Amino acid sequence: MSSKNLTIILVHGAWGDGSHWGHVIPALTKEGYKVRAVQNPLTSLQNDIDKTTDLIDAQEGKVLLVGHSYGGAVITGAGNHDKVSGLVYIAAFAPDEGDSLGSIFGRRDQPKGGASIYPDSKGFLWIKYDEFHQSFCQDLKEDEALVMSLSQKPIHGSGFSDQMGKPAWKTKPSWYQVSDHDHMIPPQTEQEMAEHINAKKIIHLDASHASLASHPKEVTALILEAAAAVG
Repeated sequence: MSSKNLTIILVHGAWGDGSHWGHVIPALTKEGYKVRAVQNPLTSLQNDIDKTTDLIDAQEGKVLLVGHSYGGAVITGAGNHDKVSGLVYIAAFAPDEGDSLGSIFGRRDQPKGGASIYPDSKGFLWIKYDEFHQSFCQDLKEDEALVMSLSQKPIHGSGFSDQMGKPAWKTKPSWYQVSDHDHMIPPQTEQEMAEHINAKKIIHLDASHASLASHPKEVTALILEAAAAVG
């Protein structure tokens, strides 16, 4: 039984699923929190917001949303739910109203990992299997990176063109973790987004895009700090 009246919902990004939080979930649970990890279809931004909203609806009491990467856009939309008390962004997109992920990418030259992304015949985007380690998670051990690569879940290209509606961070407190060696989202862009949403705390990690897996202790500590503040 959870000892705290707060549910922490973890929202994965593109090319992954809820298992990307595998190092964070046990630590949060040991601290007495009820934890859930959504499994989004990655078929459109609205579909993923809806699926996350369904999981929020199923909880009792307050909810803290935590989004990694593309999951940051999902929590920015789903966070408008009345039960949501705060938002934590882990190397994540934090779009403003009218933004798309493509427009955010357009602010700078394409990051290194962008060259490894390719579309299939149905419009879903993949990361080249043999380039996944260096593009997405260069600070993970080879075996863990291999599992991430070979089990990757593609995202439909529309997820990068869909525009954000009302952003929850305008009315909910937020926290942000910047990955200083991110090859998927430029670290400078992450810093700008963190400042733009007026995050209550911004931390930098010597990490790849997959900071939730390579630096779980620090990521967990930020989530716990946010949970204590809103719970």
